Amino acid sequence: QVQLVESGGGSVQAGGSLRLSCAASGSIANIYSPDSNCMAWFRQASGKEREGVAALYTGGGSTNYADSVKGRFTISQDNAKNTVSLQMNSLKPEDTAIYYCAIVFGSTCDGWARRSKYPYWGQGTQVTVSS
Repeated sequence: QVQLVESGGGSVQAGGSLRLSCAASGSIANIYSPDSNCMAWFRQASGKEREGVAALYTGGGSTNYADSVKGRFTISQDNAKNTVSLQMNSLKPEDTAIYYCAIVFGSTCDGWARRSKYPYWGQGTQVTVSS
């Protein structure tokens, strides 16, 4: 089994910042090298489909971003294995959504924005940006 624990959501005014963190653990996580996984953040706004926000390949740190967040959000790898953070700056009301962490083991981040790529998901954390 795999557990994904997210933290850091909350409410902020437009222009503000938030930092989300995600840690993956569990028996399956221990089978794979921590340097061979793709970890991603998705978000789902009310009434909309879940969309990819950013992804990071733990085997080198290469990153991918949705056009809507480029230059404002930064995904990074923390010191603990299978742990990533999402620094969100210059937040806009349209960033309001539930944010989910996802992981696929033993894979690059090719096709990172496809939901079907990820077998494991966190429970989600709410981010609310007011104008």
